[in-house]
Amino acid sequence: MKLFRANPEAGSAWVIGASKGLGAALACELAAEGYRVIASARSTDLLEELAAKAPRPGAIVPLAFDVTDSAASAAATQRVAAMGPLALAVLNAGTFLPMRAFRFDPGAFEQTFNLNFFGAINCLGPVIGIMNHAGFGHIALVSSSAGYGGLPKSAAYGASKAALINMAASLKFDLDGMNIRIQVVTPGFVDTPLTRKNDFPMPFLMSAPDAARAMSRGLRSDAFDITFPRRFTYLMKAVNLLPYRLYFPLIRMLTGAGRKRN
Repeated sequence: MKLFRANPEAGSAWVIGASKGLGAALACELAAEGYRVIASARSTDLLEELAAKAPRPGAIVPLAFDVTDSAASAAATQRVAAMGPLALAVLNAGTFLPMRAFRFDPGAFEQTFNLNFFGAINCLGPVIGIMNHAGFGHIALVSSSAGYGGLPKSAAYGASKAALINMAASLKFDLDGMNIRIQVVTPGFVDTPLTRKNDFPMPFLMSAPDAARAMSRGLRSDAFDITFPRRFTYLMKAVNLLPYRLYFPLIRMLTGAGRKRN
């Protein structure tokens, strides 16, 4: 089946979670490719700074709102629709809160899922409605390679990212018939303000601009899973094919999990 693939001539690109990190780098990358990019996040100031870096006037349009607010998300989607055809929506907002069993915090799960999963849900429904009405569209949900399987300190984060992968795969069966391409993005480690807080090794760490270019290439491909850097993420995929009796000792060895409480 030949599905629609976004391009600048077909309409705008909407990048949610664009104030910094990978989202900001992707907004700049797409603007350089010729898209008018609508950049969204909670911070008006950061979005205006991003717009000032655009390769041409008006190439990046700031639109601030909170994705955890379903009413605000629906209203923002209508504002995007009023700007003209929407070719591409990249749902990228997310956070990481470390989770340890001996400091189990249900609130961390709630906060993580409200942003990482339900924040995507709040925009996804209205976006699908707009694209279905138009007869075409392209959606990318930014998950993580941490969604492939359980990792130390990632109980909340990994679960929210795994939920995005599962949901995207499920929706694809219907969206294909609506001429709406859906892809899931599962990066490894990207150098962002969020990952700089990590207190563990991050192998094959990518810069945000390099990751944005890899993501843009993936958006132009037929792949359902856009994953990078492959030398890391393919290893993660392979590890998750192991039986659990091998998986847990290997992850413990590689990460040092369980050696100390910190």
